Amino acid sequence: MPWLELHLTVRAEQQPRVEEALDDLGALSITLQDADAETPDEQAIFEPGVGELPLWPTITLNALFDNHTDRRGLIEALGDLLPWIEPEQLAFRDVADEDWERAWMDQFKPMPFGRRLWIYPWNIEPPKDEDIVVVRLDPGLAFGSGTHPTTALCLEWLDGQSLAGKTVTDFGCGSGILAIAALKLGAAQAIGVDNDPQALIASADNAERNEVADRLALFLPDDFIAEPADVFVANILAGPLGELAPQFAAAARPGAPFAISGILQGQQDELLARYAEWFEDLRVDVREDWVRVSGIRRQ
Repeated sequence: MPWLELHLTVRAEQQPRVEEALDDLGALSITLQDADAETPDEQAIFEPGVGELPLWPTITLNALFDNHTDRRGLIEALGDLLPWIEPEQLAFRDVADEDWERAWMDQFKPMPFGRRLWIYPWNIEPPKDEDIVVVRLDPGLAFGSGTHPTTALCLEWLDGQSLAGKTVTDFGCGSGILAIAALKLGAAQAIGVDNDPQALIASADNAERNEVADRLALFLPDDFIAEPADVFVANILAGPLGELAPQFAAAARPGAPFAISGILQGQQDELLARYAEWFEDLRVDVREDWVRVSGIRRQ
């Protein structure tokens, strides 16, 4: 069925109250975007640092309602809850019904990584082949699907590791794709850490779908106690990677292989110098404009 979408543009400091009001009025979903998107003032926000929730100075909240929602009544209710809202901040749009899952699947096809590992959309049946390892993802929970170069670099690295019976920590787990891949490749246990509670929900759901939920523990950063793992991987951004290097070192056993990604070309030299204090045999691999640094935890 069709939907009614309300666009409401506000300042960053107003966003929490506006989102609460839209939720109270029955919004089925609420998404945020840069109000200056596709203009010279657009600001890119990649993955935030641990504990950070950065927003744009001006934000457009897109709230989805049932198509039969009374627009005038909705505006009046918003005026009662948010009396400072001006008419020019509001806009409505009719949204046609669409098979969102199929639209997503049109872009996401089965993809190989390394020698054995494949990532499949949940609704595409993989072949019966004992020589491949398949991770299946829910199209509705695509916090990380392998399409981004940093995820691909980490998946290929995991495929090249000897993981049988080992523990793996995945910091910045997103959809859980790396932790789940490690478990499907033979790891005994995995830990996933992410600062977004929705990402942890997605990771748990995808772990259930891949029948590895009993071997995956999920934590917010504040709840994560860095017990040394046999293998460590982190796919976040260069700034947090530098800040968290000591914590990552504590989370890797002596001799443990590690990989970090989310690094743009030109950022790796500072990280190589930073990580050399705790890790050795450092190497750099590049895909498009993105870098993976890998090595071994010093004994």
